[in-house]
Amino acid sequence: THTKVMTAAQKLGYQPNVMARSLMTGRTELIGLVSNNFDNPAFMEIFDLFTRTLQNCGLRPLLANLSGNSDPEDAVAMLRQYSVDAVIIASSTVSQSFIEGCLAAAIPIVHAFGKASMSSAIHVVGADNVQGGKLAAETLLHLGYEKVAFLGGPRAASSTVDRLKGFQAGLKAKTMAPVAEVFATSYSHEQGRQMMIPLLANVSIDAVFCGDDILAMGALDACKEVGKSVPDDIGILGFNDIAMASWAAYNLSTIRQPIADIIITAVEQAIRLVENRDLRSAPQHFACEAVLRGTLRKL
Repeated sequence: THTKVMTAAQKLGYQPNVMARSLMTGRTELIGLVSNNFDNPAFMEIFDLFTRTLQNCGLRPLLANLSGNSDPEDAVAMLRQYSVDAVIIASSTVSQSFIEGCLAAAIPIVHAFGKASMSSAIHVVGADNVQGGKLAAETLLHLGYEKVAFLGGPRAASSTVDRLKGFQAGLKAKTMAPVAEVFATSYSHEQGRQMMIPLLANVSIDAVFCGDDILAMGALDACKEVGKSVPDDIGILGFNDIAMASWAAYNLSTIRQPIADIIITAVEQAIRLVENRDLRSAPQHFACEAVLRGTLRKL
């Protein structure tokens, strides 16, 4: 994967000697890497791959944390102070004021894991979350589940909206609908555990599609707390396929989004934008696939 990015970078004029290139072009070779998902362990995998990919291209990441009460204007001011060549947003949601601040400063933006925007100035690279949500419904129906619920991330997150939209569409194709829909306030284990508790009170539910693996892990631990067996009593399906999903303690069935492809493409696009700031956006979305492990029953 890193060879692919390095090849693309070389084709676009990037050379190994960062100092010499900076002096010739006036660039800093800094790429702002922005996120607000630091309470989700999945971000550490994403951050690791982003930083290694950027470094393989002779670029340096400058991290900006927009979690909690962080001021977007302060983040934009920092990025301007260090004269970053471009910004990659590594989150499904980000404040509009941050985007507007970057655009006003003429900083090119690539939104990884985002949703297509009407603005031609925002370059989006992400998973096809609607397709992924539909695949989740089809997977559960194929395995014989009939009373399925949705446990999503924050309502405002585009990933939550699209995964639920696809999930509903997949069920509707079989004249069905989610028997319950609940939403967490963050992509955290504790939120997954808390939001699962009311779903467990509904004895008719036989499976839950969680819109994130960390939420699904919290849901699994809630099942353990009340003595519910997974998958004998209830099935759990996550989304993302982070490394922890395959751990024996969870062995989580999930919908895999191609994280590496998204990150590599986002870096490639950032490189192109540094070379040509007038490049028009063309949203790029990657299909998801089902990964079946031990939290869903077998046929």
